[in-house]
Amino acid sequence: MKIVVIGGTGLIGSKLVGKLNEHGHEAVAASPNTGVNTLTGEGLAEVLQGAQVVVDVSNSPSWADDEVMNFFRTSTTNLLKAEADAGVTHHVALSVVGTDRLQESGYFRAKQAQEELIKASKVPYSIVHATQFFEFMKGLADMSTEGDTVRLAPVKIQPIYSDDVAAAVGRTAVGDPVNGVVEIAGPDVFQLDELIRKGLAAKNDPRTVVTDPHAKYSGAELQETTLVPGPDAHLAETRFADWVAQQQ
Repeated sequence: MKIVVIGGTGLIGSKLVGKLNEHGHEAVAASPNTGVNTLTGEGLAEVLQGAQVVVDVSNSPSWADDEVMNFFRTSTTNLLKAEADAGVTHHVALSVVGTDRLQESGYFRAKQAQEELIKASKVPYSIVHATQFFEFMKGLADMSTEGDTVRLAPVKIQPIYSDDVAAAVGRTAVGDPVNGVVEIAGPDVFQLDELIRKGLAAKNDPRTVVTDPHAKYSGAELQETTLVPGPDAHLAETRFADWVAQQQ
């Protein structure tokens, strides 16, 4: 199959393109630096010619509320229209476990808007909800830092390796549209503040992690299970401790 990967040069996209090509598909990486811009529509009609599947793993360059909403609304609208014109039969989008529970956050309001546009479109679809990536743990600490203090809520988190995300998105892309949501997560559940505390200590990072039940995640307060998937989630195999050991 010809599968166009929007955001195909990023962390997940580049891995996904590689995995799909290894399995004999024609996977095409589409992003502004390959001449495809979903915000302006530039290059979309050309890259979608002959494509059966489009996978959108793109992300907004800005997380400011108005800009991220504009990015996901505009790019998704342009993409779905171009797909309908090109006869694409499966739209796959990567989103986040708990998106509908994080609506205090401008970023997650924008992701919810993206999902609603996909569901309202005539293009058959699958939405993959992933938990936070292993690689995002440092970024999560950074966005929760004030001075030398990292404030984090004592909530559950079930992170997943980016390779496993790419593999799950690839399996979804070559399968039939589910016209719904598939959840994926790592095999182990941690407490967020404890996980980051151990991670920073392992890197001799001098910051102090403070447990704060009201600490916000991307602008939203968290309940204990906001970030973890439901009982039907597909669990990946790579354990966080094994991944950390590989990074040494």
